[in-house]
Amino acid sequence: MPFVCTTPAVPTLLAEDERAKITRWDFAPGATTGWHEHAMDYAVVMMTDATMAYEMDGVVTETTLKAGQSYIRPAGIKHDVRNNGENHMAFIEIEMKR
Repeated sequence: MPFVCTTPAVPTLLAEDERAKITRWDFAPGATTGWHEHAMDYAVVMMTDATMAYEMDGVVTETTLKAGQSYIRPAGIKHDVRNNGENHMAFIEIEMKR
């Protein structure tokens, strides 16, 4: 079941060139990215402590993350991300073009 969202997450493009695209994402409590799929492999670096929910293939996974933690995901996975915590959540997303 898709996340219920009253507030969308806010992306801010920080840098982009022929090698990479770097975006900061800011989430109010309950905010989501909306369903999307990356065309490139990408890495995420948490800027805040957070409770993040990740929905993919009808399965929701909730994870507690600390500022500075990171993860890498491959391109092509349709998903939605939600701030499941009570505080602001932010991360940097680095999409690798090659």
